[in-house]
Amino acid sequence: MELSRVEIIMSDLKLEPLTKALGKFGITGMTVTDVRGCGIQNGTQEYEAELRKEPVLLNKEMIMLVMPAEEVDPFLKYVMEELYTGHIGDGKIFVSDVSNAVRVRTGDEGFDAVKKS
Repeated sequence: MELSRVEIIMSDLKLEPLTKALGKFGITGMTVTDVRGCGIQNGTQEYEAELRKEPVLLNKEMIMLVMPAEEVDPFLKYVMEELYTGHIGDGKIFVSDVSNAVRVRTGDEGFDAVKKS
């Protein structure tokens, strides 16, 4: 079974609602990291009249999880519906292939390493 890594970068205000929504989707494991960054607007807030020329790093949250590749498309649709406000800062999602995963305690590999046992 092919695996994908999904990284969701979003406003820190969206962390709690999204993690609750992920539980409803059936996600049982994730890693959450406090991060700082900016997108193509260089950290410009929506109410500011001019685009910033120098990047300003804003507080964000990043959720990383690994899931079966075949589940990624419906998952992305679900996450995008949860995060969408139509305003600057709704976030970004990155998807990449995972060649393997290993559960250290048991030695399980691949999907067996990331599924609930």
